[in-house]
Amino acid sequence: MQKTMRNLSILLSCVVLLASCKGKGLFKKKHDKSDVTGWNYNDKNQGGFMVSKSKEQGLGPGLVFVQGGTFTMGQTEEDVMGDWNNVPRRVSVPSFYIDRTEVANVHYREYLHWLNQVFDPTDPANAKILEKALPDTLVWRSELSYNEPMVEFYFRHPGFNEYPVVGVSWEQAHDFCLWRSDRVNEGILVKNNYINKANIKPGAQQGENNFTTKSYLLGLYTAPPGNLKHKKNEPKTTVATMESGLLLPDYRLPFEAEWEYAAYGLINQNPRPSTKEGKRGEELASNKQVYPWAQNVSGLRDTRHGSWQGAFLANFKRGRGDNAGVAGGLNDRAFYTAPVESFYPNGFGIYNMAGNVSEWVEDTYRPLSTLDFDDMPAPFRGNVYKKLYVADSSSMDPATRYELDSTGRVKMANVTDAEASHRRNYQRGNVINYLDGDSLSQSSYGYGKTTLISDRSKVYKGGSWNDRAYWLSPGARRFLEQDQSLSTLGFRCAMTRMGSPEGNKRKTGQFFKTRRQKR
Repeated sequence: MQKTMRNLSILLSCVVLLASCKGKGLFKKKHDKSDVTGWNYNDKNQGGFMVSKSKEQGLGPGLVFVQGGTFTMGQTEEDVMGDWNNVPRRVSVPSFYIDRTEVANVHYREYLHWLNQVFDPTDPANAKILEKALPDTLVWRSELSYNEPMVEFYFRHPGFNEYPVVGVSWEQAHDFCLWRSDRVNEGILVKNNYINKANIKPGAQQGENNFTTKSYLLGLYTAPPGNLKHKKNEPKTTVATMESGLLLPDYRLPFEAEWEYAAYGLINQNPRPSTKEGKRGEELASNKQVYPWAQNVSGLRDTRHGSWQGAFLANFKRGRGDNAGVAGGLNDRAFYTAPVESFYPNGFGIYNMAGNVSEWVEDTYRPLSTLDFDDMPAPFRGNVYKKLYVADSSSMDPATRYELDSTGRVKMANVTDAEASHRRNYQRGNVINYLDGDSLSQSSYGYGKTTLISDRSKVYKGGSWNDRAYWLSPGARRFLEQDQSLSTLGFRCAMTRMGSPEGNKRKTGQFFKTRRQKR
Protein backbone atom coordinates (compact mmCIF):
# COMPACT_ATOMS: atom_id res chain seq x y z
CA MET A 1 0.00 0.00 0.00
CA GLN A 2 2.82 2.38 0.92
CA LYS A 3 4.57 1.57 -2.38
CA THR A 4 1.38 2.34 -4.32
CA MET A 5 0.94 5.66 -2.56
CA ARG A 6 4.57 6.56 -3.23
CA ASN A 7 4.17 5.86 -6.97
CA LEU A 8 0.97 7.89 -7.06
CA SER A 9 2.75 10.78 -5.37
CA ILE A 10 5.57 10.68 -7.94
CA LEU A 11 3.04 10.63 -10.79
CA LEU A 12 1.18 13.65 -9.40
CA SER A 13 4.45 15.52 -8.99
CA CYS A 14 5.31 14.89 -12.64
CA VAL A 15 1.91 16.18 -13.75
CA VAL A 16 2.37 19.37 -11.72
CA LEU A 17 5.89 19.84 -13.13
CA LEU A 18 4.69 19.45 -16.68
CA ALA A 19 1.82 21.85 -16.11
CA SER A 20 4.17 24.47 -14.67
CA CYS A 21 6.46 24.12 -17.70
CA LYS A 22 3.64 24.60 -20.17
CA GLY A 23 3.99 27.90 -21.97
CA LYS A 24 7.69 28.14 -21.16
CA GLY A 25 8.87 26.44 -24.33
CA LEU A 26 8.60 22.76 -23.41
CA PHE A 27 5.70 22.17 -25.79
CA LYS A 28 6.72 24.74 -28.37
CA LYS A 29 6.64 23.34 -31.90
CA LYS A 30 10.08 22.49 -33.17
CA HIS A 31 10.76 23.06 -36.86
CA ASP A 32 12.89 20.81 -38.99
CA LYS A 33 16.07 22.56 -39.97
CA SER A 34 18.17 22.60 -43.09
CA ASP A 35 21.53 20.83 -42.77
CA VAL A 36 22.82 23.30 -45.34
CA THR A 37 21.74 26.69 -43.99
CA GLY A 38 20.44 25.95 -40.50
CA TRP A 39 17.19 27.77 -41.31
CA ASN A 40 13.84 26.32 -40.28
CA TYR A 41 11.66 24.56 -42.78
CA ASN A 42 7.94 25.39 -42.91
CA ASP A 43 8.46 28.58 -40.89
CA LYS A 44 7.03 31.77 -42.39
CA ASN A 45 9.45 33.78 -40.23
CA GLN A 46 12.52 32.11 -41.76
CA GLY A 47 11.98 32.21 -45.48
CA GLY A 48 8.86 30.04 -45.58
CA PHE A 49 10.48 27.17 -47.51
CA MET A 50 7.93 24.36 -47.43
CA VAL A 51 9.17 20.79 -47.06
CA SER A 52 6.66 17.97 -46.68
CA LYS A 53 7.46 15.05 -44.43
CA SER A 54 8.87 12.07 -46.27
CA LYS A 55 5.89 10.14 -47.59
CA GLU A 56 5.44 6.75 -49.12
CA GLN A 57 3.80 6.60 -52.53
CA GLY A 58 0.09 6.03 -52.28
CA LEU A 59 -1.45 2.99 -53.95
CA GLY A 60 -3.56 4.09 -56.90
CA PRO A 61 -6.99 2.50 -57.44
CA GLY A 62 -6.88 -0.90 -59.10
CA LEU A 63 -3.11 -1.37 -58.82
CA VAL A 64 -0.89 -3.99 -57.19
CA PHE A 65 2.77 -3.53 -56.28
CA VAL A 66 5.32 -5.52 -58.28
CA GLN A 67 8.75 -5.65 -56.70
CA GLY A 68 11.32 -5.39 -59.47
CA GLY A 69 14.31 -7.55 -60.19
CA THR A 70 16.42 -9.19 -62.86
CA PHE A 71 15.02 -11.85 -65.18
CA THR A 72 15.61 -13.45 -68.56
CA MET A 73 13.23 -11.81 -70.99
CA GLY A 74 12.22 -13.68 -74.14
CA GLN A 75 11.06 -17.05 -75.39
CA THR A 76 10.61 -20.07 -73.17
CA GLU A 77 9.50 -22.54 -75.84
CA GLU A 78 10.83 -23.45 -79.25
CA ASP A 79 10.26 -20.66 -81.78
CA VAL A 80 7.86 -22.75 -83.87
CA MET A 81 6.51 -19.64 -85.62
CA GLY A 82 9.99 -18.79 -86.91
CA ASP A 83 9.58 -15.15 -85.88
CA TRP A 84 13.02 -14.85 -84.27
CA ASN A 85 11.76 -11.80 -82.41
CA ASN A 86 12.03 -12.77 -78.74
CA VAL A 87 15.59 -13.98 -78.28
CA PRO A 88 16.31 -14.43 -74.54
CA ARG A 89 18.01 -11.45 -72.90
CA ARG A 90 18.78 -10.77 -69.23
CA VAL A 91 17.37 -7.40 -68.10
CA SER A 92 16.54 -5.54 -64.90
CA VAL A 93 13.09 -4.11 -64.20
CA PRO A 94 12.60 -1.49 -61.44
CA SER A 95 9.68 -1.91 -59.06
CA PHE A 96 6.37 -0.63 -60.41
CA TYR A 97 2.60 -0.94 -60.12
CA ILE A 98 0.22 -2.67 -62.53
CA ASP A 99 -3.54 -3.23 -62.68
CA ARG A 100 -4.87 -6.35 -61.01
CA THR A 101 -7.18 -6.86 -63.96
CA GLU A 102 -7.65 -5.82 -67.55
CA VAL A 103 -9.64 -2.62 -68.09
CA ALA A 104 -13.29 -3.66 -68.31
CA ASN A 105 -16.18 -2.35 -70.39
CA VAL A 106 -17.67 -0.55 -67.38
CA HIS A 107 -14.37 1.25 -66.76
CA TYR A 108 -14.11 2.44 -70.34
CA ARG A 109 -17.76 3.55 -70.35
CA GLU A 110 -16.98 5.66 -67.28
CA TYR A 111 -14.31 7.39 -69.37
CA LEU A 112 -16.81 8.06 -72.20
CA HIS A 113 -19.36 9.34 -69.68
CA TRP A 114 -16.88 11.91 -68.35
CA LEU A 115 -16.05 13.07 -71.88
CA ASN A 116 -19.72 13.59 -72.66
CA GLN A 117 -20.20 15.54 -69.43
CA VAL A 118 -17.30 17.89 -70.15
CA PHE A 119 -17.48 18.16 -73.95
CA ASP A 120 -21.05 18.96 -74.96
CA PRO A 121 -22.03 16.32 -77.57
CA THR A 122 -24.46 18.77 -79.20
CA ASP A 123 -21.57 21.07 -80.11
CA PRO A 124 -20.11 20.06 -83.50
CA ALA A 125 -16.71 21.33 -82.37
CA ASN A 126 -16.54 18.42 -79.90
CA ALA A 127 -17.48 15.70 -82.39
CA LYS A 128 -13.88 14.68 -83.15
CA ILE A 129 -12.95 14.50 -79.45
CA LEU A 130 -15.87 12.22 -78.59
CA GLU A 131 -15.67 10.08 -81.71
CA LYS A 132 -11.94 9.54 -81.29
CA ALA A 133 -12.52 7.81 -77.94
CA LEU A 134 -15.20 5.35 -79.06
CA PRO A 135 -14.08 1.70 -79.28
CA ASP A 136 -14.49 0.00 -82.64
CA THR A 137 -17.29 -2.50 -82.04
CA LEU A 138 -17.03 -3.70 -85.65
CA VAL A 139 -13.97 -5.74 -84.68
CA TRP A 140 -16.41 -8.53 -83.82
CA ARG A 141 -17.48 -8.98 -87.44
CA SER A 142 -16.20 -11.90 -89.49
CA GLU A 143 -17.09 -12.86 -93.04
CA LEU A 144 -17.89 -16.47 -92.14
CA SER A 145 -19.59 -16.16 -88.75
CA TYR A 146 -22.58 -14.34 -87.28
CA ASN A 147 -21.30 -12.00 -84.55
CA GLU A 148 -23.71 -9.08 -85.00
CA PRO A 149 -25.10 -9.43 -81.45
CA MET A 150 -21.57 -8.90 -80.12
CA VAL A 151 -21.20 -5.83 -82.33
CA GLU A 152 -24.27 -4.27 -80.77
CA PHE A 153 -24.27 -5.54 -77.19
CA TYR A 154 -20.77 -6.53 -76.01
CA PHE A 155 -19.60 -3.05 -75.03
CA ARG A 156 -22.92 -1.64 -73.73
CA HIS A 157 -24.92 -4.53 -72.25
CA PRO A 158 -24.70 -4.79 -68.42
CA GLY A 159 -24.20 -8.52 -68.76
CA PHE A 160 -20.73 -7.70 -70.08
CA ASN A 161 -19.88 -4.95 -67.55
CA GLU A 162 -16.93 -6.79 -66.02
CA TYR A 163 -15.63 -8.23 -69.30
CA PRO A 164 -12.46 -6.74 -70.84
CA VAL A 165 -12.96 -3.88 -73.27
CA VAL A 166 -11.83 -4.69 -76.82
CA GLY A 167 -11.77 -2.76 -80.09
CA VAL A 168 -9.51 -0.18 -78.43
CA SER A 169 -6.42 1.00 -80.30
CA TRP A 170 -3.06 1.74 -78.69
CA GLU A 171 -3.78 5.46 -79.09
CA GLN A 172 -7.12 5.13 -77.30
CA ALA A 173 -5.59 3.08 -74.49
CA HIS A 174 -2.86 5.71 -74.11
CA ASP A 175 -5.47 8.50 -73.85
CA PHE A 176 -7.47 6.48 -71.29
CA CYS A 177 -4.37 6.24 -69.07
CA LEU A 178 -3.93 10.04 -69.19
CA TRP A 179 -7.59 10.60 -68.29
CA ARG A 180 -7.38 8.12 -65.43
CA SER A 181 -4.29 9.87 -64.00
CA ASP A 182 -6.13 13.18 -63.88
CA ARG A 183 -9.30 11.78 -62.31
CA VAL A 184 -7.35 9.97 -59.58
CA ASN A 185 -5.25 13.04 -58.74
CA GLU A 186 -8.28 15.32 -58.80
CA GLY A 187 -10.01 12.99 -56.34
CA ILE A 188 -6.96 13.07 -54.05
CA LEU A 189 -6.97 16.89 -54.02
CA VAL A 190 -10.69 16.99 -53.27
CA LYS A 191 -10.25 14.51 -50.42
CA ASN A 192 -7.44 16.63 -48.94
CA ASN A 193 -9.47 19.87 -49.28
CA TYR A 194 -7.24 21.50 -51.88
CA ILE A 195 -10.16 21.53 -54.33
CA ASN A 196 -13.82 22.09 -53.55
CA LYS A 197 -15.87 18.92 -53.95
CA ALA A 198 -18.38 20.84 -56.10
CA ASN A 199 -15.74 20.83 -58.84
CA ILE A 200 -16.33 17.16 -59.60
CA LYS A 201 -20.09 17.45 -59.98
CA PRO A 202 -21.53 17.11 -63.50
CA GLY A 203 -21.35 20.37 -65.42
CA ALA A 204 -18.72 21.98 -63.18
CA GLN A 205 -16.03 21.58 -65.84
CA GLN A 206 -16.71 22.42 -69.46
CA GLY A 207 -14.62 22.16 -72.61
CA GLU A 208 -10.95 22.96 -72.26
CA ASN A 209 -11.62 24.31 -68.77
CA ASN A 210 -11.17 20.93 -67.09
CA PHE A 211 -8.72 19.58 -64.53
CA THR A 212 -5.54 17.92 -65.69
CA THR A 213 -2.64 17.32 -63.34
CA LYS A 214 -0.10 19.20 -65.45
CA SER A 215 -2.33 22.23 -66.10
CA TYR A 216 -3.11 22.43 -62.38
CA LEU A 217 0.56 22.32 -61.37
CA LEU A 218 1.48 24.98 -63.95
CA GLY A 219 -1.34 27.27 -62.87
CA LEU A 220 -3.15 27.03 -66.21
CA TYR A 221 -6.23 25.59 -64.51
CA THR A 222 -7.64 27.28 -61.43
CA ALA A 223 -9.82 25.02 -59.32
CA PRO A 224 -12.23 26.37 -56.67
CA PRO A 225 -10.38 26.04 -53.34
CA GLY A 226 -11.50 23.64 -50.66
CA ASN A 227 -11.65 24.17 -46.91
CA LEU A 228 -7.92 23.75 -46.33
CA LYS A 229 -6.75 24.42 -42.77
CA HIS A 230 -3.25 25.68 -41.93
CA LYS A 231 -1.16 25.37 -38.82
CA LYS A 232 0.11 28.38 -36.93
CA ASN A 233 3.34 29.97 -38.23
CA GLU A 234 3.17 27.94 -41.44
CA PRO A 235 2.88 29.69 -44.82
CA LYS A 236 -0.66 29.56 -46.15
CA THR A 237 -0.84 27.54 -49.36
CA THR A 238 -3.99 26.87 -51.34
CA VAL A 239 -2.47 24.89 -54.21
CA ALA A 240 -0.81 21.48 -53.94
CA THR A 241 2.60 21.03 -55.51
CA MET A 242 4.49 17.97 -56.67
CA GLU A 243 6.67 18.37 -53.57
CA SER A 244 3.62 17.87 -51.33
CA GLY A 245 3.71 14.14 -52.04
CA LEU A 246 -0.05 13.94 -52.54
CA LEU A 247 -0.17 13.53 -56.30
CA LEU A 248 0.51 10.19 -57.92
CA PRO A 249 2.65 9.63 -61.03
CA ASP A 250 0.75 9.14 -64.27
CA TYR A 251 -1.00 5.94 -65.15
CA ARG A 252 0.42 4.60 -68.42
CA LEU A 253 0.63 1.44 -70.47
CA PRO A 254 3.19 -1.00 -69.05
CA PHE A 255 6.52 -1.38 -70.81
CA GLU A 256 7.01 -4.74 -72.53
CA ALA A 257 9.68 -5.78 -70.02
CA GLU A 258 7.42 -4.80 -67.11
CA TRP A 259 4.46 -6.68 -68.52
CA GLU A 260 6.48 -9.83 -69.15
CA TYR A 261 8.14 -9.68 -65.72
CA ALA A 262 4.79 -9.19 -63.97
CA ALA A 263 3.21 -12.02 -65.99
CA TYR A 264 5.66 -14.61 -64.72
CA GLY A 265 4.83 -13.82 -61.08
CA LEU A 266 8.29 -15.01 -60.08
CA ILE A 267 7.76 -13.98 -56.47
CA ASN A 268 5.83 -17.22 -56.10
CA GLN A 269 8.90 -19.36 -56.68
CA ASN A 270 10.37 -21.46 -53.88
CA PRO A 271 12.41 -21.04 -51.83
CA ARG A 272 10.76 -17.72 -51.10
CA PRO A 273 13.12 -14.99 -49.92
CA SER A 274 12.79 -13.77 -46.36
CA THR A 275 11.12 -10.39 -45.85
CA LYS A 276 13.13 -9.76 -42.69
CA GLU A 277 15.96 -7.28 -42.94
CA GLY A 278 19.32 -9.05 -42.98
CA LYS A 279 17.85 -12.48 -43.72
CA ARG A 280 17.10 -12.20 -47.41
CA GLY A 281 19.97 -14.44 -48.46
CA GLU A 282 21.87 -14.23 -51.70
CA GLU A 283 20.35 -13.36 -55.07
CA LEU A 284 17.53 -15.68 -56.08
CA ALA A 285 17.64 -16.78 -59.73
CA SER A 286 14.28 -18.39 -60.53
CA ASN A 287 13.72 -21.04 -63.13
CA LYS A 288 11.92 -19.97 -66.26
CA GLN A 289 8.19 -20.61 -66.19
CA VAL A 290 6.13 -21.50 -69.21
CA TYR A 291 2.85 -19.98 -68.02
CA PRO A 292 2.04 -17.13 -65.60
CA TRP A 293 0.20 -19.28 -63.07
CA ALA A 294 2.91 -21.94 -62.85
CA GLN A 295 4.87 -22.80 -59.72
CA ASN A 296 7.39 -24.92 -61.59
CA VAL A 297 8.75 -25.28 -65.10
CA SER A 298 6.25 -27.97 -66.07
CA GLY A 299 3.40 -25.48 -65.82
CA LEU A 300 1.53 -27.45 -63.16
CA ARG A 301 0.05 -25.81 -60.11
CA ASP A 302 -1.94 -28.06 -57.86
CA THR A 303 -3.25 -28.35 -54.31
CA ARG A 304 -2.11 -31.05 -51.93
CA HIS A 305 -5.13 -33.21 -52.70
CA GLY A 306 -5.15 -32.65 -56.47
CA SER A 307 -8.44 -30.73 -56.59
CA TRP A 308 -7.13 -28.40 -59.33
CA GLN A 309 -5.66 -31.08 -61.53
CA GLY A 310 -7.20 -30.79 -64.99
CA ALA A 311 -8.88 -27.42 -64.36
CA PHE A 312 -8.34 -24.71 -66.96
CA LEU A 313 -6.43 -21.78 -65.50
CA ALA A 314 -6.80 -19.48 -68.52
CA ASN A 315 -9.28 -18.66 -71.28
CA PHE A 316 -7.78 -19.84 -74.58
CA LYS A 317 -8.45 -22.04 -77.60
CA ARG A 318 -7.63 -25.75 -77.57
CA GLY A 319 -6.80 -26.84 -81.10
CA ARG A 320 -9.00 -26.08 -84.06
CA GLY A 321 -12.59 -25.15 -83.28
CA ASP A 322 -12.51 -25.91 -79.53
CA ASN A 323 -13.19 -22.65 -77.72
CA ALA A 324 -15.26 -23.98 -74.83
CA GLY A 325 -15.56 -27.76 -74.55
CA VAL A 326 -18.80 -29.75 -74.52
CA ALA A 327 -22.21 -29.09 -72.98
CA GLY A 328 -22.35 -30.01 -69.32
CA GLY A 329 -18.61 -29.71 -68.96
CA LEU A 330 -17.36 -26.49 -70.49
CA ASN A 331 -13.63 -26.53 -69.88
CA ASP A 332 -12.87 -22.81 -69.48
CA ARG A 333 -16.55 -21.79 -69.28
CA ALA A 334 -16.14 -19.03 -71.86
CA PHE A 335 -16.78 -18.89 -75.60
CA TYR A 336 -15.42 -15.39 -76.10
CA THR A 337 -13.95 -13.30 -73.27
CA ALA A 338 -14.54 -13.89 -69.55
CA PRO A 339 -14.89 -11.48 -66.57
CA VAL A 340 -11.63 -9.73 -65.72
CA GLU A 341 -11.38 -11.38 -62.28
CA SER A 342 -11.95 -14.91 -63.56
CA PHE A 343 -9.34 -17.69 -63.53
CA TYR A 344 -6.38 -17.99 -61.19
CA PRO A 345 -4.18 -14.95 -60.37
CA ASN A 346 -0.42 -15.31 -60.52
CA GLY A 347 2.14 -14.84 -57.76
CA PHE A 348 1.71 -11.05 -57.74
CA GLY A 349 -2.07 -11.38 -57.56
CA ILE A 350 -2.60 -10.31 -61.19
CA TYR A 351 -5.43 -11.81 -63.25
CA ASN A 352 -5.42 -13.03 -66.85
CA MET A 353 -1.84 -12.36 -67.86
CA ALA A 354 -2.41 -15.32 -70.19
CA GLY A 355 -5.60 -15.80 -72.14
CA ASN A 356 -8.85 -13.79 -72.14
CA VAL A 357 -7.49 -10.88 -74.22
CA SER A 358 -4.03 -9.95 -75.41
CA GLU A 359 -2.83 -6.59 -74.08
CA TRP A 360 -1.19 -3.47 -75.48
CA VAL A 361 2.15 -2.39 -74.04
CA GLU A 362 3.91 0.95 -74.49
CA ASP A 363 6.79 -0.22 -76.70
CA THR A 364 7.30 0.38 -80.40
CA TYR A 365 7.87 -2.98 -82.10
CA ARG A 366 11.18 -4.12 -83.52
CA PRO A 367 11.95 -7.80 -84.18
CA LEU A 368 15.12 -7.66 -82.10
CA SER A 369 14.12 -5.15 -79.45
CA THR A 370 15.34 -7.42 -76.70
CA LEU A 371 18.85 -7.34 -78.16
CA ASP A 372 18.81 -3.62 -78.93
CA PHE A 373 17.55 -1.98 -75.76
CA ASP A 374 19.45 -1.42 -72.53
CA ASP A 375 19.79 -4.10 -69.91
CA MET A 376 19.71 -1.36 -67.28
CA PRO A 377 16.45 -0.60 -65.45
CA ALA A 378 13.32 0.06 -67.51
CA PRO A 379 14.42 -1.25 -70.95
CA PHE A 380 12.17 0.31 -73.56
CA ARG A 381 12.01 1.30 -77.23
CA GLY A 382 9.74 4.12 -78.31
CA ASN A 383 11.07 7.31 -76.74
CA VAL A 384 10.07 10.54 -78.48
CA TYR A 385 11.25 13.26 -76.11
CA LYS A 386 8.87 16.10 -75.35
CA LYS A 387 9.04 19.58 -73.87
CA LEU A 388 6.47 22.19 -72.90
CA TYR A 389 5.31 24.23 -75.85
CA VAL A 390 6.23 27.88 -75.22
CA ALA A 391 3.50 30.27 -76.33
CA ASP A 392 5.12 33.44 -74.97
CA SER A 393 8.89 33.24 -74.55
CA SER A 394 9.03 36.77 -73.12
CA SER A 395 7.18 35.66 -69.98
CA MET A 396 8.39 33.38 -67.21
CA ASP A 397 4.93 33.19 -65.66
CA PRO A 398 3.64 29.68 -66.46
CA ALA A 399 0.09 31.01 -66.80
CA THR A 400 1.12 33.04 -69.88
CA ARG A 401 4.25 31.22 -71.02
CA TYR A 402 2.39 27.96 -71.74
CA GLU A 403 -1.07 27.21 -73.10
CA LEU A 404 -3.75 24.54 -73.35
CA ASP A 405 -5.09 22.69 -76.36
CA SER A 406 -8.78 22.25 -77.17
CA THR A 407 -9.10 19.29 -74.76
CA GLY A 408 -7.62 21.16 -71.80
CA ARG A 409 -4.24 19.46 -71.90
CA VAL A 410 -1.00 21.40 -71.75
CA LYS A 411 0.49 21.73 -75.22
CA MET A 412 3.71 19.79 -75.73
CA ALA A 413 6.31 19.99 -78.49
CA ASN A 414 8.88 17.48 -79.75
CA VAL A 415 12.50 18.02 -78.77
CA THR A 416 14.42 18.79 -81.98
CA ASP A 417 17.71 17.19 -82.97
CA ALA A 418 19.35 20.61 -82.80
CA GLU A 419 18.26 21.01 -79.17
CA ALA A 420 19.59 17.56 -78.28
CA SER A 421 22.89 17.84 -80.18
CA HIS A 422 24.83 19.18 -77.19
CA ARG A 423 23.73 16.37 -74.89
CA ARG A 424 26.05 13.57 -73.82
CA ASN A 425 23.36 10.98 -73.08
CA TYR A 426 21.23 11.46 -76.21
CA GLN A 427 21.64 13.41 -79.45
CA ARG A 428 18.19 13.13 -81.04
CA GLY A 429 14.65 14.03 -80.02
CA ASN A 430 13.06 10.99 -81.68
CA VAL A 431 15.02 7.83 -80.86
CA ILE A 432 12.55 5.15 -81.98
CA ASN A 433 15.07 4.07 -84.64
CA TYR A 434 18.16 4.42 -82.44
CA LEU A 435 20.82 1.91 -83.64
CA ASP A 436 18.17 0.37 -85.86
CA GLY A 437 17.82 2.14 -89.16
CA ASP A 438 19.04 5.59 -88.11
CA SER A 439 22.02 7.52 -89.44
CA LEU A 440 24.19 6.35 -86.54
CA SER A 441 23.77 2.67 -87.37
CA GLN A 442 24.00 3.42 -91.11
CA SER A 443 21.45 0.76 -91.91
CA SER A 444 18.03 1.05 -93.50
CA TYR A 445 15.17 -1.41 -93.33
CA GLY A 446 12.41 0.47 -95.15
CA TYR A 447 10.03 0.41 -92.19
CA GLY A 448 6.47 0.89 -93.41
CA LYS A 449 7.62 0.76 -97.05
CA THR A 450 9.18 -2.63 -97.70
CA THR A 451 8.02 -4.29 -94.45
CA LEU A 452 4.84 -4.45 -92.40
CA ILE A 453 6.69 -2.81 -89.52
CA SER A 454 6.65 0.97 -89.06
CA ASP A 455 7.36 3.47 -86.30
CA ARG A 456 3.64 3.21 -85.49
CA SER A 457 3.80 -0.56 -84.88
CA LYS A 458 3.23 -1.28 -81.19
CA VAL A 459 3.80 -4.49 -79.23
CA TYR A 460 1.01 -6.51 -77.68
CA LYS A 461 1.50 -9.45 -75.32
CA GLY A 462 -0.30 -12.49 -73.94
CA GLY A 463 -2.61 -15.00 -75.60
CA SER A 464 -6.34 -14.36 -76.03
CA TRP A 465 -9.59 -16.30 -75.96
CA ASN A 466 -9.05 -17.17 -79.63
CA ASP A 467 -5.33 -18.11 -79.40
CA ARG A 468 -3.75 -21.52 -78.97
CA ALA A 469 -1.55 -22.29 -75.98
CA TYR A 470 1.67 -21.24 -77.74
CA TRP A 471 0.78 -17.57 -77.32
CA LEU A 472 0.09 -17.88 -73.58
CA SER A 473 3.79 -17.74 -72.74
CA PRO A 474 4.72 -14.27 -71.40
CA GLY A 475 7.74 -14.23 -73.72
CA ALA A 476 5.60 -14.36 -76.88
CA ARG A 477 5.14 -11.03 -78.67
CA ARG A 478 3.21 -9.66 -81.64
CA PHE A 479 2.57 -6.21 -83.12
CA LEU A 480 -0.17 -4.05 -84.61
CA GLU A 481 -0.38 -0.47 -85.88
CA GLN A 482 -1.21 1.94 -83.06
CA ASP A 483 -4.48 3.12 -84.65
CA GLN A 484 -5.86 -0.39 -85.21
CA SER A 485 -7.74 -2.75 -82.89
CA LEU A 486 -8.93 -6.35 -82.54
CA SER A 487 -11.70 -8.32 -80.82
CA THR A 488 -8.96 -10.25 -79.03
CA LEU A 489 -6.96 -7.23 -77.81
CA GLY A 490 -7.46 -5.11 -74.67
CA PHE A 491 -5.16 -3.43 -72.15
CA ARG A 492 -4.33 -2.70 -68.53
CA CYS A 493 -2.52 0.27 -66.97
CA ALA A 494 0.70 0.58 -64.97
CA MET A 495 2.41 3.23 -62.84
CA THR A 496 6.02 4.00 -61.98
CA ARG A 497 7.13 3.33 -58.39
CA MET A 498 8.73 6.23 -56.49
CA GLY A 499 10.82 5.49 -53.43
CA SER A 500 12.06 2.20 -51.97
CA PRO A 501 12.13 -0.64 -54.53
CA GLU A 502 10.96 -3.07 -51.84
CA GLY A 503 7.72 -1.22 -51.19
CA ASN A 504 6.38 1.13 -48.56
CA LYS A 505 7.99 1.17 -45.13
CA ARG A 506 11.09 -0.50 -46.52
CA LYS A 507 14.60 0.89 -46.73
CA THR A 508 16.65 1.62 -49.83
CA GLY A 509 20.25 0.47 -49.74
CA GLN A 510 22.19 -1.26 -46.98
CA PHE A 511 22.53 0.45 -43.59
CA PHE A 512 25.24 -0.13 -41.00
CA LYS A 513 25.90 1.14 -37.52
CA THR A 514 27.79 4.43 -37.45
CA ARG A 515 31.28 4.14 -36.05
CA ARG A 516 32.58 6.90 -33.86
CA GLN A 517 35.41 8.71 -35.56
CA LYS A 518 38.55 9.85 -33.80
CA ARG A 519 38.89 13.61 -33.59
